[in-house]
Amino acid sequence: MMTEEESFRLAPLTLAYIGDAVWELEVRTSLVVTGERLPNRLHTRAVAMVRAKAQADRLYAVIERLTDRERDVVRKGRNAKSGSIPKNAKMSDYRASTGLEALFGYLFMSQQEARLKEVVGWLLDLSQQA
Repeated sequence: MMTEEESFRLAPLTLAYIGDAVWELEVRTSLVVTGERLPNRLHTRAVAMVRAKAQADRLYAVIERLTDRERDVVRKGRNAKSGSIPKNAKMSDYRASTGLEALFGYLFMSQQEARLKEVVGWLLDLSQQA
């Protein structure tokens, strides 16, 4: 993969592109592991967790637990200008979710697997508390 510095220098939307896939896989895996088996319910629950508002809320709940470098990645992702936002999302939520996805991409690409699992764990725990 890449070093931490190489990953940090990637464009924030590139990090978010990878991070979106990382989060989607983590969410889907957690749903199956917890025993959900019906495809329609898997899909409904996954969508509820990966939509922009849900990601933004999760980010705000854990932002203080992130390192300065991780918050820099989130900030870069949040401030990146993308072409469009989903019709059902507020711009602020969409930007925050892009920041969170950039963080996932950064941690994944820089091979910080233990830290990625830790952060994902915090976010999945929030889902179980809701």
